[in-house]
Amino acid sequence: MRKQKVLLALQAVKQLIKLDENDPGSHRCLIRFFHKINNLPAPGTDSEKLIWNVLEAERPDIRQLHGKSLIEVSRSFLEKYNASLTHRTAAAEMMYLLEPDKKMEAIKIIEDSTNNVASGSSVLGSVKEWQIQDCIDVHKLLETVFGDQDAANRWKARCAEYFPYSTYFEGIKSAIAAYSVDNSPENSPENGIAPNPQVKPNEGEACGVNGTVHIVDDMSSLSIR
Repeated sequence: MRKQKVLLALQAVKQLIKLDENDPGSHRCLIRFFHKINNLPAPGTDSEKLIWNVLEAERPDIRQLHGKSLIEVSRSFLEKYNASLTHRTAAAEMMYLLEPDKKMEAIKIIEDSTNNVASGSSVLGSVKEWQIQDCIDVHKLLETVFGDQDAANRWKARCAEYFPYSTYFEGIKSAIAAYSVDNSPENSPENGIAPNPQVKPNEGEACGVNGTVHIVDDMSSLSIR
């Protein structure tokens, strides 16, 4: 982080916290910023010392950091929002950032999340809390930040059950799943599924010839092209 950008970044973090200190994104920015600051070399020049003094003076104004390490701040965040997938994911990601040796524990925090039934009633029946975009973001995080393809695959399979129409998760009712079934080896001519040209369709059935659908019934002269 460039020295001249440090104070601007600090003000941006403070503004995010002021707008919504409970937001997972605000938590990520807070932890990332001070983790970066904590890993900077000791100030050498007068300008660096001045910036450092400003940071030390501003830090007490951030309530979340009062008397706590960054690890403790992230743990408190997890405890406070333990029932939320997005908050658990943010806490897990920051745990991995602060304690890389706890990668599997961080992944477990995500995988132990529970998709509860949302409050309120619906004409369609019970509705789960998780949103599909949040689940997609978690899957990408497991693949990229955590670099754990097995965990990503487990998450994808789990979400495919929650979102059966999702093409991203390849749910059983998605277009991708339907295409896979239609083009499976079992439905290929080599496996005896090809239509027999000598078998005539029953009355009222439709058959296709070179892209033209003919209505086979008493009004055989009519066709839809």
